[in-house]
Amino acid sequence: MSNHLEWPFFDASHRALVREAEEWCETELGAIYALDEIDTRCRALVAALGRAGFLRRAIVTGSGEVLDVRAACVLREVFAREWGLADFAYAMQGLGSGPISLYGSTEQRERYAARAASGDAVAAFAISEADAGSDLGAMETRARRDGNDYVIDGEKTWISNAGLADFYVVFARTADTASRHISAFVVEAGNPGLKVTERIAVTSPHPLGTIRFSSCRVPESARIGEEGRGMGIALGTLDAFRPTVGAAALGFARRALAEACRHAKGRRAFGGTLADLDAVRAKLGRMALAVDASALLVYRAAWKKDTTGGRIASEAAMAKSFATESAQLVIDDAVQILGARGVVSGAVVEELYREIRPLRIYEGATEIQHLIIARELLADESEQAGS
Repeated sequence: MSNHLEWPFFDASHRALVREAEEWCETELGAIYALDEIDTRCRALVAALGRAGFLRRAIVTGSGEVLDVRAACVLREVFAREWGLADFAYAMQGLGSGPISLYGSTEQRERYAARAASGDAVAAFAISEADAGSDLGAMETRARRDGNDYVIDGEKTWISNAGLADFYVVFARTADTASRHISAFVVEAGNPGLKVTERIAVTSPHPLGTIRFSSCRVPESARIGEEGRGMGIALGTLDAFRPTVGAAALGFARRALAEACRHAKGRRAFGGTLADLDAVRAKLGRMALAVDASALLVYRAAWKKDTTGGRIASEAAMAKSFATESAQLVIDDAVQILGARGVVSGAVVEELYREIRPLRIYEGATEIQHLIIARELLADESEQAGS
């Protein structure tokens, strides 16, 4: 396979960043992996990523700065290839503080985004509800004005870093008459109106949970952007970070392909090795094709975002949906090639199998991505017909 970093989507800084991240993984991840408890591991990862300067590649802290989406993508690909939890810790710092770093005030960036970038504070993105995942218009959490404050009531679930985060970016309806009149707020973990009601055990061992807001009072200064603009803030944040989800899937798939190739070349079977069998060769070829096609879509979306600064709704949706679906197939094929070794608990491909499945749902399920692609396609066709 060709070295995708030689493609024209990248410059010398991205190639150097990959080498730096790979070296960091070799020297730092072992000690953190040896820690026992999931929250301890996550906090250690966030702190280490902050010290190394990698979190600043996913968080904008100063005025005039812009998010380098290609840098965030190549880092997620490296981290996912090495350890799913390292990718999780990195990604959630970016997404959790994304509304602040992309849309927040100077004071909010200095108070929250800068701490997240240095690894001194853990961030969380609190938008999903039990009956409002992809359908944000069904959101029931409310934030009502009370003098110079807002009072938030409601419940959020499937929240990454719930119970671990030092601050949450919370989305809530601020007008009962308009389902899309949503606003975003920063709520600190110590707020007496915020309570983590449960931790949710999921397929891959990541810290997820449910949080409840009961008369949770925050000052007006905690609101991000203008009142009622939260939907745009949420969609804009997801638009910027969605290609990085595809990059994480790409990292998982590359690791699975490498493990499958290594096993196929070493496993004796039928007087030769598995790699001598046409059926196995054909499977490896399909896997490699899926990996490269995913990489092209992921880095096209990231390159366009970096070079144009505009919305990339269709490109991001294509990258996220294709890369995650393809990675699922690649990893499943890797498990099949490894046979019994592939389903042993703790085996690399077994862990990858558990890591990839949620990515087909998180930050917009595949079906939602297809609807976004169709919507953008039909809008383009209408514009061309009218011109």
